[in-house]
Amino acid sequence: MSSLNGHPPRHGAERAFPGASPSAAASIARSASFGPALALAMTLALTAGCGVDRDAEDAQDRTPAPADPVAAPEDIFLDNLAFHCGSAFPGGLVLTPEGDAMLTGTEELLVHFRDCEPGEVRIPFHVEVEATGEWDRSRTWYVMRRDEGLELRHDHREPDGTESTRTWYGGFSMMGGSATRQDFASPERTEAAGVPVGWRIEIEPGNFYRYGTTYDGDYDWMIEFDLSSPVSGPIPGAWGAETPPSRIPGPP
Repeated sequence: MSSLNGHPPRHGAERAFPGASPSAAASIARSASFGPALALAMTLALTAGCGVDRDAEDAQDRTPAPADPVAAPEDIFLDNLAFHCGSAFPGGLVLTPEGDAMLTGTEELLVHFRDCEPGEVRIPFHVEVEATGEWDRSRTWYVMRRDEGLELRHDHREPDGTESTRTWYGGFSMMGGSATRQDFASPERTEAAGVPVGWRIEIEPGNFYRYGTTYDGDYDWMIEFDLSSPVSGPIPGAWGAETPPSRIPGPP
């Protein structure tokens, strides 16, 4: 809490008013020239706040500020992603098309809300390699604010930190997004299919985070993470995290 800087009494006014700040005491002293009744009234008014409940005040400081009712859904969505910044959470495969071999469905997955800056959140996605017990740390999702909405990009790296051939692909948010759900259309994939094709991210802070690919408005692959159970201990960064991406799109 900031403090109020008092001013020295003027015109020889040096009367003491217990519980009042120096500036308040000066105001009360000046009011005395208008009569004792007014001086008493001002004394009561200016000292009424001196019995503030410190515990209640501290609790108010710890309460998150309510969302700005006029803020754009895209900005609230970014705030929701940043809410868990610095924490990682476990998850698993929920939906996959028949024959897809990217994940087995039994490996451990981690989402790490690692870096949060104004207008940009970076989210590494770690996959347990069951055969070796090691981790694939090749992927990081970038969600960025743009004048017209949001942009999603995928930063893929090799174990030595260099960029993969297929990296920085992504898309832009579509109309109808909300503070808890945003759909991103891939321009190239959408043009080829003739229907919206891309990705969806959903988040309810403290509850769940979902990421998946979509085809014509529906998930066709999806993973989900439990935001009520943060992982303890430090989480290694994604491969190449110390080197910024070139931000040059590879194949879609």
